[in-house]
Amino acid sequence: MFRPCIDLHEGKVKQIVGGTLNDSGAIENFVSEKSPSWYAQRFAKDKLRGGHVIKLGPGNDQAAREALAAWPGGLQIGGAISAENAEDWLEAGASGVIVTSWLFDSEGKFRADRAALLADRIGTEKIIIDLSCRQVGSGWTVAMDRWQTLTEMEVNLETIGDLSKYCGEFLIHAADVEGQCAGVDVSLVNLLGQWTGCPITYAGGGRGLDDLK
Repeated sequence: MFRPCIDLHEGKVKQIVGGTLNDSGAIENFVSEKSPSWYAQRFAKDKLRGGHVIKLGPGNDQAAREALAAWPGGLQIGGAISAENAEDWLEAGASGVIVTSWLFDSEGKFRADRAALLADRIGTEKIIIDLSCRQVGSGWTVAMDRWQTLTEMEVNLETIGDLSKYCGEFLIHAADVEGQCAGVDVSLVNLLGQWTGCPITYAGGGRGLDDLK
């Protein structure tokens, strides 16, 4: 399955090179002149259900709401999602919420209590856990806070299995290749392909249809 994505930065649709977004700015690969709602309507026309609307930093709530309103129930929402605002985004039209950093404390330790709270509040089927990661040695470590901070969690089949009770899907960006259009992380894709449970969406580095195949 192919899932489109609407990345929002400063209220505009952009593609940002993975891991470059910080308080000083970001390296932009592409900035669209079209509105978020235009993309949502196009995805709806093409029946690309389950795409992602990702808020990259503050100042994107209005743009995100416009995209969700253009296709209610057709898109997932991510970016600063927590138990406090998840229900609001579902009411705004999101089919599910994508959550990462809120599931970890400031030291990068996983907060199982927060995952359980969110699951109890909105149901696991509405939760997409984002395990976007960076390569460390021969493995991968989950990165939080705009992919600037490594957590204590490794991405492997055991981790995915442990977390699957809290969600209906996973989203995993290969942060080291995201936005570079230089090829996917084949080793990570092969690892994720061994998982036989709930759906996993891989993102990062795609150059075209050949990579998708």
